[in-house]
Amino acid sequence: MQESKQRLLTGLQSSGALHIGNYFGALKPFVDMYEQYDSYLMVADYHALTSLRDPLRMHTNIINVVKDYLAAGVDPDKCVLFRQSDNQDHMELAWVFNCLVTMPFLMQGHAYKDKVAKGLEPNAGLATYPMLQAADITLYNIDVVPVGEDQRQHLEYTREAVGKFNRAYGEAVLKAPTEKIFDTVGVVPGTDGEKMSKSKGNTIPLFGSTAEIEKAVMGIVTDSDGDIPENVYAIHRLLKSAEELAPIYETHKGRYGDLKKLLVADLQAFIAPMRERRDSITDEQVHQVLLDGAQKAKQTSNQTINRVRTAIGINL
Repeated sequence: MQESKQRLLTGLQSSGALHIGNYFGALKPFVDMYEQYDSYLMVADYHALTSLRDPLRMHTNIINVVKDYLAAGVDPDKCVLFRQSDNQDHMELAWVFNCLVTMPFLMQGHAYKDKVAKGLEPNAGLATYPMLQAADITLYNIDVVPVGEDQRQHLEYTREAVGKFNRAYGEAVLKAPTEKIFDTVGVVPGTDGEKMSKSKGNTIPLFGSTAEIEKAVMGIVTDSDGDIPENVYAIHRLLKSAEELAPIYETHKGRYGDLKKLLVADLQAFIAPMRERRDSITDEQVHQVLLDGAQKAKQTSNQTINRVRTAIGINL
């Protein structure tokens, strides 16, 4: 008898165009492993509201994120590809979690403190973001969540919320997830040397035009000591092995501009097949994928939220 697969969830915000940090940090690892699991892939559009106030951009971004997923190799017949806002169970469970944790606990979150320190408005959604994320995960009885080392705390917050709920209501109603850390990928540096992030504006667009990609790469900071531009090399290593790059960087030692041009060429070659697939995907196909995904997602989440409602005394 075949063992049932563990269940996995990951997601990306619809707050802007995907960049190569999203791809190598979350999307590619998912594509490489998702068929080994009972996989859920979410467009986190409600999460994007903490920083995005443009309805036209939000709508466009949702469509584009799904196209990006499909172009990168995700088969919607082999996973549940859905949109967060198509399932109101997320908001209901997040509210329940909000009623169990304290504000001081939420305000200690690394992501919250980091974003506020960078000037983002400390709105309530930003503070309670981890509880919506906890709801995203626990609604689907998720076993594994793939994250980078810098996101480990997100899973710790989810386990804390699940633990508080189960202790408050005296039974193991909800499952606590386990993180799957990607040590091999690490943090993808942006053009300024810090972590690549839409909010920082230091990205290299995954499906940008040739001119956009070239402009971004040529703007990478090169204040490295020695003959190798560390940030350029770190991004190049996502595309080629150290053995492949060694003679290239030796031949062009100290010639940062030439090395950036070689990185542009390798990025273009890498992205071209995905861009071709993406150009063939219609908005109508995206709508159908999301419709089917929402139906599949609710089959599981409705059972979870019903257990929660029974546990807290709402079901009559």
